[in-house]
Amino acid sequence: PKGLYVCFATEMWERFSFYGMKYLLLLYLTKYHLFSDAMGLDVLGSYAALVYAMPVIGGLLADRYLGMRKAVIFGGCLLTLGHLGMAVEGTQATRVNGDIVRDQAALQIFYFSLSLIIVGVGFLKPNISTIVGRLYGEQDSRRDSGYTIFYMGINIGAFSATLLCGYLGETLGWHYGFGAAGIGMVIGLVI
Repeated sequence: PKGLYVCFATEMWERFSFYGMKYLLLLYLTKYHLFSDAMGLDVLGSYAALVYAMPVIGGLLADRYLGMRKAVIFGGCLLTLGHLGMAVEGTQATRVNGDIVRDQAALQIFYFSLSLIIVGVGFLKPNISTIVGRLYGEQDSRRDSGYTIFYMGINIGAFSATLLCGYLGETLGWHYGFGAAGIGMVIGLVI
């Protein structure tokens, strides 16, 4: 069905933005904001846990109030805003007399952007997968193939994000890596 192409491309770009940001997250925190490894891993672990927990709430709200399509669009908007907010670097942390001085305003934008991404994934992820399932009838033998094609979009997005966002973030600047993830989500939202 034509809808499979839309779901494939949307999910591919969503996963591009998600994994592009996720691959940069720990490096950004430890190298730019001078978090210790333990602090950076705490943020990454909390983020990952919430990303995998929020789809339960996003799916529930979509089932009861929003509908799947509106939930996907709402989630995409939140993801776009969150990823673009991640491109705000602020001032790099420095050591002054043994103490680490961090740009607290930039960190507040970072945490707010991270929370937008978490909630956005909660709305988009479960509902777009459900939409793929509804493209086919209950007994349609093409359903498994449709999900295989859909998940290839996830793999393509994740793989290309590791190459492009990681390269841009490490070589040109963190805002380029996070910005590329944000642009990917904008493309997914438009699709």
